[in-house]
Parts: sequence; C-alpha cells; structure tokens
Amino acid sequence: MNTGDVIKIYPYEGKITNEAGATISTFSLKPETILDEVRAGGRIPLLIGRSLTDKTRHALGLEASTLFTRPTMPSDTGKGYTLAQKMVGKACGLPGVRPGTSCDPIMTTVGSQDTTGPMTRDELKELACLGFSADLVMQSFCHTAAYPKPVDIQTHHQLPDFFSTRGGVALRPGDGIIHSWLNRMLLPDTVGTGGDSHTRFPLGISFPAGSGLVAFAAALGVMPLDMPESVLVRFTGELQPGVTLRDIVNAIPYVAIQAGKLTVEKQNKKNVFNGRIMEMEGLPDLKLEQAFELTDATAERSCAGCTIKLSTETVAEYLRSNVALLKNMAARGYSDAKTILRRVAKMEQWLANPVLMEADKDAEYADIITVNLNEIKEPIVAAPNDPDNIKLMSECAGDKIDEVFIGSCMTNIGHYRAAAKILEGAGVAKAKLWICPPTRMDEKQLRDEGMYGIFAASGARTEMPGCSLCMGNQARVEDRATVFSTSTRNFNNRMGKDARVYLGSAELAAVCALLGRIPTVEEYLAIVTEKINPFAGDLYRYLNFNEIAGFEDEGRVIPLEDLPKIEDILGIPSGVLS
Repeated sequence: MNTGDVIKIYPYEGKITNEAGATISTFSLKPETILDEVRAGGRIPLLIGRSLTDKTRHALGLEASTLFTRPTMPSDTGKGYTLAQKMVGKACGLPGVRPGTSCDPIMTTVGSQDTTGPMTRDELKELACLGFSADLVMQSFCHTAAYPKPVDIQTHHQLPDFFSTRGGVALRPGDGIIHSWLNRMLLPDTVGTGGDSHTRFPLGISFPAGSGLVAFAAALGVMPLDMPESVLVRFTGELQPGVTLRDIVNAIPYVAIQAGKLTVEKQNKKNVFNGRIMEMEGLPDLKLEQAFELTDATAERSCAGCTIKLSTETVAEYLRSNVALLKNMAARGYSDAKTILRRVAKMEQWLANPVLMEADKDAEYADIITVNLNEIKEPIVAAPNDPDNIKLMSECAGDKIDEVFIGSCMTNIGHYRAAAKILEGAGVAKAKLWICPPTRMDEKQLRDEGMYGIFAASGARTEMPGCSLCMGNQARVEDRATVFSTSTRNFNNRMGKDARVYLGSAELAAVCALLGRIPTVEEYLAIVTEKINPFAGDLYRYLNFNEIAGFEDEGRVIPLEDLPKIEDILGIPSGVLS
C-alpha cells in the first residue's frame, strides 16, 4: 500500500481490497471474541455482560447462550508445563494452562502508577468499586513527583485516599519507582498485573495491562488472559571479568540477532520474543534485585510476560527483608495497614514452608535460546536509538558522550556504590552526570555511606528518587546530546530532542562520565580491575532491611499496639499464634 490509496477492510471476511476490488492482504481476528468486544463496547463490558448472562441462565435452568462467541480451547499435547504455565494454572485452580487458553487467573498483586492512575481511578468508579478484591493493590507517584504540574499536585493529594479507602496501599511522592516498591510486596509463584509496561515481576509472573484491565483486576481480583507461548532463555557458563548483569541483559537480543531470530530493521521485522513469555533459567543464585534487571528488560523485547528460575535461599532472603520493610511502612502510617500486614502474614507463611514451582522437564517451548556467558567477554550496549540495536562496546569505542544518566528501575544500590568508586578522587566528570536512585531507602543509605559526597565532587546533578530522565516527561537532556544511560529505553526524542542514547551498565556509565567518551575494552577493564574488583564484595551488597538494627521502628508514628493484629486480619482465633 502507498499513502493515499483507498482501501476497503472486511473484518468478517478477513481481507483488505484496493479500489479495483483486488485482495491485497488477508488477516485473522485475535482473539476470537474481538467482534463481540466491539459490539459490547469493550472487553470489560463483554466479560461482565457475558458472565451475568451465563449466571442468570444457569440459575433459571437454561442452556448457555449461543449469542456469544466462545473462546476455543487448545488441544492438550500431553507434555509437561513450563514455569509460567504452572503459575497461571495455580491462579486458575489448575495444574497448568496451555498456550492459547482463554482464562481468568487470580491477580494477587496489582500496581498502578501516577500517569495512568487517574484513568484507573475513573475506570474503578465506572465499575462501582468500593473495595478491592485483589489481595494487594499499590499506587505509586514516581513519574510526576520531581517536577509536578498543577494537575499532578492535585493527583498527589487525591489519589492516595481513593486507593487506601478501598484497601489499597498508597505510596508517597518521593518514595521512588513503582517497580522497585511493588517487587518488595510480591509473593512467590503468584500472578499479577500493573499499569506500566515494566511491571515485570522477578517473583511469580505479571502481565502488564492498560488502565481499564488494571482497574478490572483490582476490583474483581481476576484478569482475562489469553495464555501466550513461551520462549526459554537458558544461561550456561560463568560471568567473565568486567562483564556485568546489564551486559547479559543485552546479550539476550545479541544472541537472538546472531541466530537470525531478531532483526533491528522495522521493515519485515523478526522478533522471536514478541507477544510471548520469556522464561529464564541457569542463574539460580541471583539476588532478586539482580533478577529484576533481566525480567524488567523483557519489556524491550516486546514480551507478554516473563519468569526467572531462582533458588529458595535467595527468595527467602528477599522476603525476610521485605517483611521488615512492610512492617516499617505500617509503623510510618502508610495505608492501608490491614492490607500491608496481611501481605506480611502471607510472606511469613511462605517462609515457614519455602517451596518454589519448577518447570517440567518435558515442557514445550516455542523456541529455545542459549546464552553462553563464557563467550561474552566485553560490555554490550544498546546503541542509538533502538533497544534492539545491540553492539559490542568495542564497536562504539571513542564516541563522545555529553551526558550520563545513572538511574531508573534497572538500577539497584550496588550500581551506585560501584559508580561512586569509579568516580572517587577523579575530580569533575567530563560528561554531565545525573544521579537518581530508585527509592528513598537507596538514597538514604547512599547518603549515610558518603556516596553523595563523591557524586557532588564529580559535579553530578542528583534527582529525587523516581523515574527522572527515563520517562522523558520530567527533566530532559540537552537537544542533540549524545547520552549514555542505565535507563530502560532509547527511543527517538524520549530523553531529549534529537538525542542519541546508548543503554548499558552503571559501571560503564560511570567510566563514560569520567572520560567523556565510550572507552576501549582495555581502558574499561583496567578501571574495573583497579577500582571495582578489589571491593566487589562490599560494593554489591543489597538492602536487607531485616539486618538493619531498629529498621522496623524507624520513623514510627503509629504505636505497635494500635496496628491491626495479624490474627484479626487472617480471621484466626485469639491465642492460636501465641
């Protein structure tokens, strides 16, 4: 087709014709129920109307209505289930769910952020939702807190009460990024959703959605899902010197490109991951903060969701830390206290019997990609301006860098310590440097450790914990700047007008700030060998709140005796837990 062509679309016949009546393209409708959705005014009205019709006819002793198009269930192959298929199956009361199955899994955790939150609120009003059915619903303010417009300030004042009065958990402006908080509230092997494309749980599985489906999931506690296929990404070998986990994030598309399963060009684009679930295994001992780097980046692969196989030891360590954090939230007066403490109780129940699901050995995948870590011997970056434009650092060495951003949900406290160690004693950085930790807890700890002094000496601009430059709706880089960033995406004009943006690790970002250019492999490895490797054990420590003395009572405004009792929340008779 060319611009200006007159075409006719025949949705029932699945064809497109030109003015002469010749068929120029054919298509099929997905899902099968889409025509019913159009007639009903949307998927949610269809789901509600069809459900009410079915229940009413059942109560009257009538057969199910034939007016609706019903989803066709896929045939059972008799093979085992993948980890994702088991998790969704558990949420549906089944041993597993095959790809193509239309189902309504229970949504255990639901997240909402401030740019879509007002729309989610309006959808909840239309659903007449006075209380959430999902076990935990959280609202954040990470996208607008740093530079709020008048309408944002109004949202900051009104949205917390709207969510907390319905049993939701409302964060506060300045707390930090939705994902860095929501991950701390997850339960293993459960299903959830969120109104942000980077809602990619490192525990369980999530299926990001628009504001309407997020409202539906929060209000009804379930969400309609057409189960996608899965692609297995299997890691082998060991991490090589100087190579970080962010490099392994970029190694996934790098290997797929080498195998001809992913292309950078938009025309006739190939993407083996598109619309599928990425399931990762081979790195069981990753900390959860590290695992999220891998799951978070599946958004840039256009995946429907993701899972990662981890050990019970690392998951248990994370949950013990999160129990302390959630108890501190209740002590600080965050609402809804009952919801927060109910989640604490469920975490403690899992910790009492720590068991994780695993994929069956004969599980079927749409494709399998193997990433041999032994073959990744230098940093890998996403070059301007496409997350799929993957290149080895050596291919980009010498490119001048004007600005560097270390921030976003792709970072954790270890990245900032490592960056500070690289910058320490080197004077003012040659590139403009932005620092924005993901949460207020990271910021406080970094200040307590003296890292902010190092950032100040390097001339860095420090931002309120949140999305900052990553979102592109707050601060911006200079027009036509070349940027090295730890953020999620490098689409055209996202961070700044006509900006050229590289994506990579915090360690490489710090070196770029130091030199004002992308280093050679030799330069990079020399700096890492001198400044990072001898201190790695201390730099890459994560925030285990249960190990911080007095943390649960830090900032307490609600006396312990005034908080809801776990027995009352769970409906357990008094004295049973004592």
